[in-house]
Amino acid sequence: MAVYIDKEEFEFSKGKRILEYIDDKKKEIVAIKIDNELKDIDTEIKDKDEVEIVKIDSKEGLDILRHSTAHVLAYAVTKLFKKAIPTIGPSIENGFYYDFDQKFKEEDFSKIEKEMYKIVKEKLPFIRQELSVDEAKKLFKNNKFKIEIINDLVKEEKVKTVSIYKLGDFVDLCRGPHVPDTTYIKAYKIDKLAGAYWKGNSDNEMLSRIYGFAFASKEDLKAYLQMLEEAKKRDHKLLGKQLDLFSFHEEGPGFPFFHPKGTIIWNTLVDFMRSEMMKRNYQENKTPIILNKDLWLKSGHWDHYKENMYFTLIDNKEFAVKPMNCPGNLLVYKTHLHSYKELPIRVGEFGLVHRHEMSGVLNGLFRVRVFTQDDAHIFCTEEQLEDEIIGVIDFIDFIYKTFGYTYNVELSTKPSKAIGSQEIWDKAEQALKNALEKKKMDYKLNEGDGAFYGPKIDYHLKDSIGRTWQCGTIQLDFSMPERFELEYDGADGKKHRPVMLHRAIYGSIERFLGMLIEHYEAKFPLWLSPEQIRVLPVAHAFDDYALEIAEKLKKKYRVSYDVSDDTLSKKIRNAEKQKINYVIVVGEKEQKDKAITIRKRGSRDLISSTIKDFEKILDKEIAEKSLESHLN
Repeated sequence: MAVYIDKEEFEFSKGKRILEYIDDKKKEIVAIKIDNELKDIDTEIKDKDEVEIVKIDSKEGLDILRHSTAHVLAYAVTKLFKKAIPTIGPSIENGFYYDFDQKFKEEDFSKIEKEMYKIVKEKLPFIRQELSVDEAKKLFKNNKFKIEIINDLVKEEKVKTVSIYKLGDFVDLCRGPHVPDTTYIKAYKIDKLAGAYWKGNSDNEMLSRIYGFAFASKEDLKAYLQMLEEAKKRDHKLLGKQLDLFSFHEEGPGFPFFHPKGTIIWNTLVDFMRSEMMKRNYQENKTPIILNKDLWLKSGHWDHYKENMYFTLIDNKEFAVKPMNCPGNLLVYKTHLHSYKELPIRVGEFGLVHRHEMSGVLNGLFRVRVFTQDDAHIFCTEEQLEDEIIGVIDFIDFIYKTFGYTYNVELSTKPSKAIGSQEIWDKAEQALKNALEKKKMDYKLNEGDGAFYGPKIDYHLKDSIGRTWQCGTIQLDFSMPERFELEYDGADGKKHRPVMLHRAIYGSIERFLGMLIEHYEAKFPLWLSPEQIRVLPVAHAFDDYALEIAEKLKKKYRVSYDVSDDTLSKKIRNAEKQKINYVIVVGEKEQKDKAITIRKRGSRDLISSTIKDFEKILDKEIAEKSLESHLN
């Protein structure tokens, strides 16, 4: 039996257990993979099995650790609140949550954490058992939520047995896997309390959701909590309100409303991307938001993405609001007979999409129900494929560097639910690997996380305080051109099938804007700033001169002026709060000399200049899309 850890191979003698090996590795290992499926480490292993070990500090290992911590939380809560009914408790990014049919107060957190500490200290094992459906229903007869989950499993997956996990006196319905015992859980903290509808449906019961953090070590948790303190200062929801960029309203939960200043940034991002696409020979489409069921069945979204879609009836026929732009662009391709001489065809779309997100995960611009994707679809021959992938890689690199982001890359492979043959998947994965290796890019293999129609390269951006954000993507698709019967006339006079690349760079423009607010702490570079200059007179006697300066600059720049009754110092403070790049102060001397005095953001220094010289500085700063001021 071969066991793989990192890139080393270990041979286990017959009968030796993984648990014995783990004792020597100081609990670095939390689970195993058999045939690419996660299992508990005490799962029976056959001689023919190839087993991959999952370390606690890997993505999968942390997910297991966090889900296990959710069980500890549920055990603590049910010990303290006898009437609390546990429902579900998954792992999420950086932590976990658990939903209960029970009311809580944040003052309860300290006693819940104290009880969790006691449970962890007891070194309780996570014990898996398989039960028949009838046995499970009997066990959870007093928990209607678990009964509903069991019924769903029977209906949707045709299961005859379900798995439970025991932790002390607590028993939960769960697929697993889990860490071997509670001593693996070393660093956790309850974060916040929120309301959440059962299954995300507002027609269902409102539950109480307790969120928490969990990490592999206390050092990692401490570093994360320190980062959160810095992130609070940069919270895009607060800064968006302070700068009057956008808002959310009960009339449209999860649907952002952009105000004039926010719309300036949004349009600037679109204009920048559009201009760069033109340089790279992209065309642009615009496709409908609502399309009929037949289209989504053909694309595979109806079977693989239905739970995230919105639906409507038109003329008594089923339609769906698009969650993605690709099917509409496939239809556009089919309106013409294409020749190999036209390929590659690169077509972008700033397409508005809607996706049903549960209310509990909505988070400002980061998690919304409607957003605009900077999508593009590239139709090419197999011979052109590698060059096209490399072209997109270079394009993405240029865009991210413009905003001052560094990034790392993951290659995501075939998921468990996928369309297309294994041969097609192997070919597609190899093409992405070849392009990455030709560019000499380091990348992490993220097995089983590809789109249902093809493998993908995902970009994770690192912001100014060290957080990472999954953003851009390059997806290689042989399946949809096949499903939609796309063709082109080849040089041999025969019909051929094109290959399709899906790519997004911003991803969601709304989310990217939220990321930029926090990345820059709303101190936008000049070219992106919604308010670049504010003109302030030192007294009302100089209001006319301030207005004259503002009107001159407005012809090229985004300028405001403040001729209110506030003192000059208060006007300057107000400008600082609005993160304006440059403040111009004018008084008697400036009016007499036909000059201006400039103060750049974050500095107390005052610099005298003529308007003409200042414009040269501004023009250069904007043209270069500089991240720093050019005013010295």
